[in-house]
Amino acid sequence: MAKKRIAIDMDGVMADLNQHYCDWYFERTGERVTKEQLNGVPETTGFPQEGIVHHFLHTPGFFRTAPVMEGSQRVILELMEHYEVFIVSAAVEFPQSLVEKIDWLKEHFPFISWKNIVFCGLKTIVKADYMIDDYDKNLRYFEGERLLFTAPHNVNYQDYKRYDTWAEVAKFFAAERAPVAQQLA
Repeated sequence: MAKKRIAIDMDGVMADLNQHYCDWYFERTGERVTKEQLNGVPETTGFPQEGIVHHFLHTPGFFRTAPVMEGSQRVILELMEHYEVFIVSAAVEFPQSLVEKIDWLKEHFPFISWKNIVFCGLKTIVKADYMIDDYDKNLRYFEGERLLFTAPHNVNYQDYKRYDTWAEVAKFFAAERAPVAQQLA
């Protein structure tokens, strides 16, 4: 029996870009902004200096130094035992990010093969059984099961199953596998 396929977004799901925005903003301005202050506003906005976060996205080193989302490494490694996992990132929007994202994945997720990394523009081409993403624009046209990973910019979304942590994602997939395991027993 073929394994089901999971497409996992990088930014905001595996890499904690929202915390990274806050950290970079503080390092460059001395002014603290918390992730909670960003709740409900579009990504890259909500900072006192308008446009600075968009500048970060074009700054060499930004994507390479993003912190890893807590629990993502362990859960993704576990998911790979039962599912075909692909990392899918709309990376071509920021061309300098391509090499940085590959290097980031090699460092933090060395168990993911280059064959399972997909960089694209729009994710409407992605075909999988599940997609874990933090953006409506990526989930909206996806034909499989949509899992919304909570981020400040999506706290007001109501249309998807929401997951706040990787532990919750792990619990969802354990429950998905349970009926299959019972049938095989």
